[in-house]
Amino acid sequence: MVKEGDIQFHWQRTPVGENVFGTLKNDFGGDHDAFFTAFDSWRYGRERHILPMLDQIDWCGKRVLEIGLGQGSESEHIIKRGAIWSGIDLTQESVERVRTRLSLRQLDYEELKQASTLDIPFPDKRFDVVFSHGVLHHVPNIKLAQQEIRRVLKDDGRLIMMVYAKKSLNYQVAIKWIRRFGLALIYFLPIPVSGIYKKHKRLAQQAGLFNYLNMDNFVHRSTDGPDNPYSKVYDRAAIEADFPSFAIVKTEQKWMHAPPLPVHGLPGEHFLGWHLWAELKPRAKSL
Repeated sequence: MVKEGDIQFHWQRTPVGENVFGTLKNDFGGDHDAFFTAFDSWRYGRERHILPMLDQIDWCGKRVLEIGLGQGSESEHIIKRGAIWSGIDLTQESVERVRTRLSLRQLDYEELKQASTLDIPFPDKRFDVVFSHGVLHHVPNIKLAQQEIRRVLKDDGRLIMMVYAKKSLNYQVAIKWIRRFGLALIYFLPIPVSGIYKKHKRLAQQAGLFNYLNMDNFVHRSTDGPDNPYSKVYDRAAIEADFPSFAIVKTEQKWMHAPPLPVHGLPGEHFLGWHLWAELKPRAKSL
């Protein structure tokens, strides 16, 4: 099993979005305000469903724990919608960025801590809502994580999360077939490559092409960059298996995303979208 320290090291070194958007230090000269403004415009311009999905949730006056903070984009919007917000992240880099963001935006919150979802530093039954966007699919020991989430969630609370969708165009077509076939061509043919493709080729040469393209490995390398140590894809059955302390209230797929296929904005996201949003409620007795 991948160690949590490997995951922490990766996201500390490569904060969310910086592998495709631009870096705070090199592209924005350390100007946090300009970076956050530009990042949010880019993020919500691509993933236009996120803010409408947040609007469907009753945040006002609710004590909320956000797990995995990234650049703090959703943190800011959840607080603005009236939540009594606390947040944790595995990396100190994210915690400091979010602390800076909320200070710049003059937004109040309860607590902000560097911590693992395997050992959440809050008392039992503290929160009305636990929210996590694009994070829990990066947790190898998810059975322990969901136990901790259940512990800090009130009996009538809700876990609202986004995880990568197994029954998606991105996974079933782009990742399984197109990207693996493309990498095989790059591997065998004298095609000049750079950037992310050059890194994929180098890692494939180190591991051996067939080992690298094995889906148990390639799913990690093809979701959040070739250095990403761990990712998992989910459908309802996988959620039920990995979150036994919870019952599914509802799920919804969003965001048609399957590079290199030009599918952004096309219909079909409810069946083939890459983002699987799920609302879960605690079972009467934790399993």
